[in-house]
Amino acid sequence: MKIVAFGASTSRNSINKQLAAHAASLLAEQQANTEIEVLDLNDFDLPLFSQDKEEQLGQPDAAKAFYQKLGESDAIIISFAEHNGSYTAAYKNIFDWASRIDQKVFQEKPMLLLSASPGPGGAGSVLTVATGSAPYFAGDVKASLSIPSFYDNFDMQSGALSNTELKQQLVVAVAKLVN
Repeated sequence: MKIVAFGASTSRNSINKQLAAHAASLLAEQQANTEIEVLDLNDFDLPLFSQDKEEQLGQPDAAKAFYQKLGESDAIIISFAEHNGSYTAAYKNIFDWASRIDQKVFQEKPMLLLSASPGPGGAGSVLTVATGSAPYFAGDVKASLSIPSFYDNFDMQSGALSNTELKQQLVVAVAKLVN
């Protein structure tokens, strides 16, 4: 089983990238022969999407590469950062480019959608939007989970959730990707 995981942020110290990687590692513990690829959105540098840019450039290689990574996976884990209650500009941009390749961006893959923030809201607003919209883009959302107060609930040194209740919820959510 091949898992593609990423944080929907370009922050070098993205807590959402850390959470996505942690979730993928939990799946690897549950499922033998699991290959994990943690993507960094910084590796898919794209100009700001517009129809004018699309006419000028066609489909940039970075957008094609991102779409291909999703297609080569057996399941997708995304952890969303929240900027002003919505997607980060970086995620929205890569998603817009990929959706022009094929509106079925997620290619019928089972998905685990997560979100995290330093505050008590856990980026719940963006997670609600992402969970609601993914099926329109051929995403098969198996579970979603928000992690509030990230630094209180995640051990940065071990790279794992320290809150046992949230960790158990994440283990259950991850298991839904293969069941």
